[in-house]
Amino acid sequence: MKRTYGQACPIAHALDMIGERWALLVVRELRLGPRRYADLQAALPGIGPSVLTQRLRDLEEVGVLRRQTLPPPAASKIYELTEWGAELEPVFAALRVWGMRSPVVPLAGEISADTVLLGLRAYFVPQPLRPWTATYRITLDREVYRVDVVDGELAGVVRGQSPPSADVAVESDHMTLQSVLDRGRSLESAIEDGTLTLSGDVEAFRRLVNARAR
Repeated sequence: MKRTYGQACPIAHALDMIGERWALLVVRELRLGPRRYADLQAALPGIGPSVLTQRLRDLEEVGVLRRQTLPPPAASKIYELTEWGAELEPVFAALRVWGMRSPVVPLAGEISADTVLLGLRAYFVPQPLRPWTATYRITLDREVYRVDVVDGELAGVVRGQSPPSADVAVESDHMTLQSVLDRGRSLESAIEDGTLTLSGDVEAFRRLVNARAR
């Protein structure tokens, strides 16, 4: 039987559903779009197969996510957040701010490609005085993302959707892009050494990078 706090409190009830180890990180990996089981394993290398299977089962049982079967020829199973599961977004926003302010535990460890794009979404600063509109196709490792900016506002970040025609196409590894977004290295140096390739409107990509808060 699944453990429960057994308290008639909405916080305890929420933790009954998403408080087990790895549960929220599984949800985190579905925030930008559906994933296959193998994709979740690759994004969460520290989780064992049996634990991942159990967390997916638990989260599906309480309605946080659902399992779907893609139409042929893929015919593979994917996991995606339900509408109710997607309502956890403010919880992640609050945890991000709270975690960044930790006085004792420094940020350490690996990050995923999704984490890089989620960070771009979280720290994007709208540019109403210098607006621009552009569609970006960003390929990181083996993941493809669509990023849309409309009139200086970040309109969407979605994994698995490649726009038919993008103003900017970028290919890199996720750590290189993270270092560029963090201003740890310049866009020019990443292009020069070949760790980032860019085609299309270079200035539009530079504006996207500069719109991310430090």
